[in-house]
Amino acid sequence: MWLKRLMLGMGLALSATACSDAPGGDGARPSPMLYEIADTEGQPVGWMFGTIHSLPAGTQWRTPALEHVMERAGVLVVEIAALDDQAALRQTFSDLATTPAQPDIGMRVPSSSRPALFNLIEKSGLSASDFGATETWAAALILAQVDDDGGAANGADRALLRDFANRQVREFEGAEKQLGIFDTLPEGEQRDMLMAVVEEADQHNKDTEKLRHAWLAGDAEVLEDATQKGLLADPELRAALLIGRNTDWLQQLLPMLEAGDRPLVAVGTAHLIGPDGLAAMLEARGYSVKRLQ
Repeated sequence: MWLKRLMLGMGLALSATACSDAPGGDGARPSPMLYEIADTEGQPVGWMFGTIHSLPAGTQWRTPALEHVMERAGVLVVEIAALDDQAALRQTFSDLATTPAQPDIGMRVPSSSRPALFNLIEKSGLSASDFGATETWAAALILAQVDDDGGAANGADRALLRDFANRQVREFEGAEKQLGIFDTLPEGEQRDMLMAVVEEADQHNKDTEKLRHAWLAGDAEVLEDATQKGLLADPELRAALLIGRNTDWLQQLLPMLEAGDRPLVAVGTAHLIGPDGLAAMLEARGYSVKRLQ
């Protein structure tokens, strides 16, 4: 579950347990992943920051390096700009997620996984009948929030949007486009998503602690390893939810870099790292990408 939260914006954000000024209170200072993008002459033309979409209140994650980049940036680029418009987000989700006469939720997973699925549904405070008109991808997103002890209102993306309230903000997708990616997945892939949520539910608490440390510390090895497992190990889901989206975002980002807009790209950390990440895609286009923290 933590992997999907690391990667996606609206309902699948990396969950983190409560923390103080540093990862795990072990004395280390926060250092979430921050990159500088430079052109062929070595001049900085933009930056990328790996966000977390859900955090407990009081989490300290800002750094002097990030604050400096925010001052220099000309535009903030996020996945979804209107994150504080909860009514609109709920309506968009409902419009896309609801189709009458869906198969019984228990029939959408193998029989051996039904006890775990029903246990997760019970923990959510819902019942199996509540999913009668809910498409499978949406059921997966809803159940992915069970045991989430973070808070979307405290997410790094929302904080950055508040900081840029009187400055220019652009979005790569918006809620309708982002949720539409899930909505158009073949039913078989949607069921793979649901299965991934069910299978990872028991690991949630242990993995949350590990990934919370990794995000705050900017541990590239742990974070990149995470993007090769679970849901993203499924080739079709990886293509739709990671590679395809990154490719689309790159095509939007390149004109900003070329125009001198000085963008600060703030998206889920999994979109930046690894061979399919935005950093690697930019390097393949001739840009230099270096870690600032």
